[in-house]
Amino acid sequence: MAKVYKSGYVAIVGPPNVGKSTLLNRFLGQKIAIVTPKPQTTRNRILGILTRGSFQMLFLDTPGIFAPGYRLQKIMVDTATRALHDADLALLMTEGTRDPGPDEDRIIQLLSETKTPAVLALNKVDVLPDKKLLLPLIELYGKKGAFTDIVPISALTGDGLEELLKILAKHLPEGPQYYPEETITESSERFIAAEIIREKVFLQTGEEIPYSVAVKVEEYKERQRVLYIKATVYVERDSQKGIIIGEKGRKLKQIGQLARQDLEALGEKKVFLELWVKVRRKWRHKDQDLRFLGY
Repeated sequence: MAKVYKSGYVAIVGPPNVGKSTLLNRFLGQKIAIVTPKPQTTRNRILGILTRGSFQMLFLDTPGIFAPGYRLQKIMVDTATRALHDADLALLMTEGTRDPGPDEDRIIQLLSETKTPAVLALNKVDVLPDKKLLLPLIELYGKKGAFTDIVPISALTGDGLEELLKILAKHLPEGPQYYPEETITESSERFIAAEIIREKVFLQTGEEIPYSVAVKVEEYKERQRVLYIKATVYVERDSQKGIIIGEKGRKLKQIGQLARQDLEALGEKKVFLELWVKVRRKWRHKDQDLRFLGY
């Protein structure tokens, strides 16, 4: 009897900052989605491809779903919502350390509208002193009637991830292997480079700065095993530009060094990275600017 092969799209959705990108990177064993402690780090839909002997799972890592306040945030939420419509299966990820709030209720309502089968992953269980504390939460989510399965996990430690994969594979439709086994993403190298630079800005700046930042790679060339990257960091105000550059250019140099280290580790080649900072006023609110910056 022929072995059944399964394949399909799994949309990873959830409120901001619940560990969606950490989970994707953990599944793939490689960093393709940037991760910071700040909410709303993910802005685009990122495809991660996991190939095993009996299935190929096409994960759609999405921005967090929340009540948007400006144009970029609306695009981010729309991106996540569209992923639910495109997917064969939804993986709602939330924290196992708190009760559902308005964001979870909003997503559960979306799931009922799209009629996409859904699995719930309760993340961050590694911080619980006793996993029995999950029982009332599992019961609470179970009463909502939106999920085929509820799985406690820790994306950080890997706890429960193999069980989660088995459950997701069980619900995948039969289908072919869409991508070669060695392919783990469709994201271009330029996109990943821009994201890594933006991650370092998020990690090295505070307050409102990260949310006003976009990165555009202007040049990406390889010559004699050396990668030459020129990128522009866009901000909305002159004061933000000064903060990112820092005193005598120290902050920008630090951001560049950290980004270069990641890029060299990822591409296994020497990287020459040149960063510039420019002001593009209120870019988060303007469709023309958002298109220019890849949103």
